Amino acid sequence: MSDTAYRAGFVTFVGRPNVGKSTLTNALVGEKVAITSSKPQTTRRAIRGIVHAPNGQLVIVDTPGMHRPRTLLGERLNSIVQDTLAEVDVIGLCVPAGDKIGPGDKYINEQLDAFPKAKKVAIVTKIDATSRPGVAEQLIAISQLRDWDAIIPISSYDGVQLDVLTEQLIALMPESPALYPDDAVTDESTESRIAELIREAALEGVQDELPHSIAVTLDDMAEREDKDLVDIFANLFVERDSQKGIIIGKGGERLQEVGSRARAEIEKLLGRPVYLSLRVKVAKEWQRDSKQLGRLGF
Repeated sequence: MSDTAYRAGFVTFVGRPNVGKSTLTNALVGEKVAITSSKPQTTRRAIRGIVHAPNGQLVIVDTPGMHRPRTLLGERLNSIVQDTLAEVDVIGLCVPAGDKIGPGDKYINEQLDAFPKAKKVAIVTKIDATSRPGVAEQLIAISQLRDWDAIIPISSYDGVQLDVLTEQLIALMPESPALYPDDAVTDESTESRIAELIREAALEGVQDELPHSIAVTLDDMAEREDKDLVDIFANLFVERDSQKGIIIGKGGERLQEVGSRARAEIEKLLGRPVYLSLRVKVAKEWQRDSKQLGRLGF
């Protein structure tokens, strides 16, 4: 096989919550296709981001983090991860440069043995926030976990070594024609990207128990006939009345903040002004109820 062959395939990043998987996906794609938050389990679907290079194409499948599930939703998220890992060509284990390798990293690394088909790459993230000796120490520590196909230190924040990572990942892909047209950045519909941006805005600054309880659906999206404006009507679902109060906030203040944060991101995505109407609704214990999970798109 010649080195100049065009290669294309699928990669997914795994790691503990908040190691920067979605941030890395967005940095490689060059635009926001996956929402980010400091809350665990922010990603709930397998979102595909597409990276184009002269000699190949990477399809990044951004999945929920691996975790021990406590609800039916958690079980469904885990099975998305398992299904994705069984299908991809390359799995990248992400470990931040400044965190000692702990039981969580070791547990995830061990799980990778169940997917012998995929090549394994170690990605040391957030090198911008760690000293050089600290990064070197982490590279040595991670090299002892297994025999990796590549070990690459990067910073999504500063864009350091992202080109090297792209190059190395493409080199590990099978020879293949492009899998997506050259202007595609994701296979997510505009509607689901909008719903995700609303959820991202709602996750900002909420208490620990709330993030898992938030789901978003779109009722309607239409262009105004008389002006350059898109009307979007969306619902924010929570599990209990008390959570509804938290999301709305005193005098509706918190919901207004969520709305204006989400609107700014949606306008960036659509490239035009948006009128956003948000309603908060209660779907009791929806994470544990298969019918409600289905209605909310899980």
